[in-house]
Amino acid sequence: MLKYSIRGENLEVTDALRDYVVSKLEKIEKYFQAEQELDARVNLKVYREKTAKVEVTIPLGSITLRAEDISQDMYGSIDLVTDKIERQIRKNKTKIERKNRNKVATSQLFTDSFAEEAEEVPSKVVRSKHIDLKPMDLEEAILQMDLLGHDFFIYSDAEDSSTNVIYRREDGDIGLLEVK
Repeated sequence: MLKYSIRGENLEVTDALRDYVVSKLEKIEKYFQAEQELDARVNLKVYREKTAKVEVTIPLGSITLRAEDISQDMYGSIDLVTDKIERQIRKNKTKIERKNRNKVATSQLFTDSFAEEAEEVPSKVVRSKHIDLKPMDLEEAILQMDLLGHDFFIYSDAEDSSTNVIYRREDGDIGLLEVK
């Protein structure tokens, strides 16, 4: 059973919009056990350029399903995000089960209604690279990432020697992943 947390940024979430989101996300409930209580966090944003962004996040213990879409049509974005979440579930069911066999009993998360549909496509490492992490501060890491023309950069923080990752977000801003 999904519980919905629907939030709007720069727009008021009307009952019609809320009902549409719930009706679309209800179609993925069939993949989860009925007694399983899950939270679906939905964030609806409207930007100045009249662009609509829909983000859906569903935490499942040690894994998280997440999808987002940006378009000119809020309702179309809701449809596309729902389809993306459904594809993630279908594509990753076998992989998730194998990976989390000891961590989370996925049989408690997913039903077997689509087990025969799930095709396993083996992933393979096509390139391996060894790097030396140089101690630097955040600004230097951002500069280094930009100089290299990469979308992400791994570095060792000069202050506390922790390993961090910075990345360029779709909106052009920088994200920071700090390892504890």
